[in-house]
Amino acid sequence: MKLHACNYYKHETVTLKPIHSAKNTKPRTIKSCGLKQDLQGQSVAVIGLGKSGRAAARLALARGASVLAIDQNQNLGHLEKDSLFEKYNDGLSLRTILGDFDGELLKDVDVVVVSPGVSVESYGLACLLQSGKRVMSELDFAAQVIPRSIKILAVTGTNGKSTVVTFVGQMLNHLGIEAFVGGNLGNPLSEAAFHCIALPSSKPKFQVAVVEVSSYQMEIPNKYFCPTVSVVLNLTPDHLERHKTMKNYALTKCHLFSHMVNTKLGLLPFGNQHLNEAIKGHRFNLAWIGAFPGVKIDTEAKTASFEVPAVGVVSQLQLHNMKVMGRHNYHNAAVAALSVLGLDIGVDVEALNSTIEILRTPPHRMQIVHRDIQGVTWVDDSKATNLEATCTGLMDLKGHKCVILLGGQAKFGYSGVLIWKTLVNNGLSIPCFAVANMKDAVNHARRMATNGDAIVLSPGCASFDEFRNFEHRGMVFQELAFSA
Repeated sequence: MKLHACNYYKHETVTLKPIHSAKNTKPRTIKSCGLKQDLQGQSVAVIGLGKSGRAAARLALARGASVLAIDQNQNLGHLEKDSLFEKYNDGLSLRTILGDFDGELLKDVDVVVVSPGVSVESYGLACLLQSGKRVMSELDFAAQVIPRSIKILAVTGTNGKSTVVTFVGQMLNHLGIEAFVGGNLGNPLSEAAFHCIALPSSKPKFQVAVVEVSSYQMEIPNKYFCPTVSVVLNLTPDHLERHKTMKNYALTKCHLFSHMVNTKLGLLPFGNQHLNEAIKGHRFNLAWIGAFPGVKIDTEAKTASFEVPAVGVVSQLQLHNMKVMGRHNYHNAAVAALSVLGLDIGVDVEALNSTIEILRTPPHRMQIVHRDIQGVTWVDDSKATNLEATCTGLMDLKGHKCVILLGGQAKFGYSGVLIWKTLVNNGLSIPCFAVANMKDAVNHARRMATNGDAIVLSPGCASFDEFRNFEHRGMVFQELAFSA
């Protein structure tokens, strides 16, 4: 198969190593790209200097732009003092502004790149968008220079994104297919784009980019981010402090399908009315999670049946060999497998069957971290940042006596008392105890749990009360689990 690359590039033909399936081997030739500095002489403002913003700033500099790096957090470090930006510390290429800044500065730049943590309601971005200023998400800024020979598999949804993206990456890696895995998970897409243009080799470093996409990354409509396969796993109330309504939330999620065409595959959960309305007007091969055309999962038989005739997929995946905890991960593995099949990269179901036993969930997702000398199992599900995720995880512990650690800062306010009242109002009759912090919660749980029980951190809330993020919360829980 031969593929052609895009506007900004000069072309060289290279032959990649064969892709293996259970039945055959397909040699491929693609057009590879070497990027010129397409932003030479232009200025780029990067707003929000978290991991994504810093990666976007480095990418903009590599593309030849001068960069104005902006963040209202005065406690951050200036990029000029970061070793990654040493070569641009000439006083001309890079300037960092922390804290208050003059909004007029944004009117003078050529491009504004917005990090996912920055709302369009801040920094005057909404006005800039209305004025016609070139305002881009970090995702789209990166996609602009990703060679078209690299296929993009994008996954969004309220819950399960990171697990499905991780499973896809593990499947591809096991089959010898080079893949970038990142986006909202781990490494920003701008890092992948940087390596595409910075490495001297004419051969792309990877064949597939597997990208976790949050709704925040799609608030600004994308022009260049065009996945071969797009997946919306589910949609339940979350982030409504930013999106306001479920209709807006669904519409934002479905921006993922904006630039897809009939040859590309989109997966959606069957029966979600908000998403059904949001996809009207989009053109792509539609497949359902939970119905045909699409995938149906039988958790009792541990099989997944695929029927998507539009892309030539009719087969069955065996899930018996899965070693990860939780029946919901049968669904995650099945969706990951169908997504890989939709890429059309020479992988078949027989090959994917060989990957099931090697799948491992990311940390802090129903992760068994300790079995103590009292016979108590400690489970870290810190990634459960909403009640839907908590319920999904706990359903897999039916038949076990559990002590559940709930609460934190919900996306609609401080939540400990609120959760307790909600549980009582819905008929919960088991004891509920309010505590001040994680250490107190763990100590109380340890006194309650006996041999054969499980202590489960599954907060159902964001982590901003005590912790930097859900990872920090999970690590503190794990340290407390191992403490005497």
